[in-house]
Amino acid sequence: MKPQQNYPQIITDETFQETVQHGLENFPFCYYLEDVWDFDFHCIDWHWHHDLEFIYVTHGTAICFADGQSIQLPQDFGMFINSGVLHRYEAASSVLLPNIVFSPTLLAEENSLLYEKYIAPILSSHTPFQIFSPEIPWQKKILDLLKQIFSLYETMEKNEKKELYIIQIVWQIWELLFDCLPLTIQLSETKNSRNAQARLQIMMQYIHDHYQSPLTLEEIASSALIGKSSALQIFQSGIHLSPVAYLIQYRLDCAAHLLHTTEKSISLIAEETGFSSTGYFCRKFKQRYNISPGEYRKKH
Repeated sequence: MKPQQNYPQIITDETFQETVQHGLENFPFCYYLEDVWDFDFHCIDWHWHHDLEFIYVTHGTAICFADGQSIQLPQDFGMFINSGVLHRYEAASSVLLPNIVFSPTLLAEENSLLYEKYIAPILSSHTPFQIFSPEIPWQKKILDLLKQIFSLYETMEKNEKKELYIIQIVWQIWELLFDCLPLTIQLSETKNSRNAQARLQIMMQYIHDHYQSPLTLEEIASSALIGKSSALQIFQSGIHLSPVAYLIQYRLDCAAHLLHTTEKSISLIAEETGFSSTGYFCRKFKQRYNISPGEYRKKH
């Protein structure tokens, strides 16, 4: 992905796996307090990780894309993102999003009884995410427990028993998930979902690698060894865009990066980012950013 200056970014590898280690090797847990609006293009872009993620919205409304769905999370709502799920957050204005990210092994070692009996069933279930509403009692309990963890990080000194308290609270959260989530393992459905996500990642990466060249839907689909109709279906269910629409969006993101990090002419930037003409590039750019490329350059 093309990083931009002066904004926090999600750093991923070629499979969209986040490359940042969350927490310490001997305590794989991390707390973040983030405003989605501060991120590049006001979104925390597509990524996934083996870690588990819990978020809480304290201000504004977050839009999360996960498992082919678009989810609006208003203030005081929260969400659980399961391990390995490709997701993205967007915001139309400032959205304060305290969140925790931790490895499943924080709770128990793999192959241990605790892991196999209480952790693996959730990881293996067809539960890519779970929304938490303050109106539902068991979900409100989880939201209250998350707020306890956030409070620990905001008030406790380094020499206090923060890690011990965190483990206790996280286990309470996990027990509520274990008791209340439908954990019937649908192996064929889960396998199909993971295969679709893998193909989506392959095609997205192909676009990232070849966006400067003329690309067709057939070429994008062929990169994942599937047909055009399957590519359309996977993109639409995965990120709610067609492959060509995602290609144009990515080209525009790269062009925006060049506009405020280089002095190249607008026509040269249009050519370098794969647009067939400067006029077409300018029209698409204004549709996406509501300002012209020249105005964008001045603003940044």
